[in-house]
Amino acid sequence: MKKIIKISLIVIIALFLLIQLYRPERFTTAEVTPDHITKKLNVPANVESILRRSCFDCHSNHTNWPWYSNVAPASWLLADDVETGRKEMNFSEWGKMPESKREIKLESICEEIEEGEMPLPKYLILHPDAKLSDADKKILCDWAESQLEGAGSEDESEHKGKDDKK
Repeated sequence: MKKIIKISLIVIIALFLLIQLYRPERFTTAEVTPDHITKKLNVPANVESILRRSCFDCHSNHTNWPWYSNVAPASWLLADDVETGRKEMNFSEWGKMPESKREIKLESICEEIEEGEMPLPKYLILHPDAKLSDADKKILCDWAESQLEGAGSEDESEHKGKDDKK
């Protein structure tokens, strides 16, 4: 019986070491490009601070990869979460989205944080500082709504200017 346990343990350790050979891609950068949300919208310091603390790890190219992101299978799960998050909304590539999609994303920010969908509950287990307080939620929702109102008034002023030229 001891021999079976010993062999099983050796096999498990060997498999664990073997899976470490597959390393998912982990891209991150400190560069803030012209397409970054902070370059495209008015993002006050308090809003940017909340976004950095609670959103940027999965929804930007500024991911802070913790030590356990180097250990499979956790590395696979984290890389997949980040890839999925960036596909859904990437603050680093905000300017590359069509205007209509940006408006939808601004609306969804408030909806998802109010419903407790973001940040992901599983993310909060290891990142409790990313939890949004009621004050944080209000700040983000107020900001997102102000950006939507600003986009609407810009569209109206553009149309007025075109109508004036006729």
